[in-house]
Amino acid sequence: MALRHNPDLIRSFEEELFKQSIRGSPEAVDKLLADGFVELFRSGRVYDKEEVIRGLATEGTGTMRTLTARDFDIKSLADDVVLLTYRSLRKGENGKGLHSLRSSIWKLIDGRWQMVFHQGTPTASLAQ
Repeated sequence: MALRHNPDLIRSFEEELFKQSIRGSPEAVDKLLADGFVELFRSGRVYDKEEVIRGLATEGTGTMRTLTARDFDIKSLADDVVLLTYRSLRKGENGKGLHSLRSSIWKLIDGRWQMVFHQGTPTASLAQ
């Protein structure tokens, strides 16, 4: 199967969503998330695209001090669909760290890569 994606490009789209300037812009997030997007939050709650856009726009800079990620891996599921997995650490303003194993599915839609699914699963630390 011929791959139609560049792993570095997909990773860069994912990392755009780490930036407060993007997270706070409903227009920017709308371009990165596909219609029908679904996210399974750490809490187990399911959110749709509109809920995620609203939540990120009102998140504020105090909620997320830093987000770091590592161990990126990408797997092709089809010519126009990829699975991106990685580990993340989010530190809040209190310094407490939230570790997660994250997965995103990106699909090439009308010539543009968009995220169709995202999930964050809590882990004890990045070492796991």
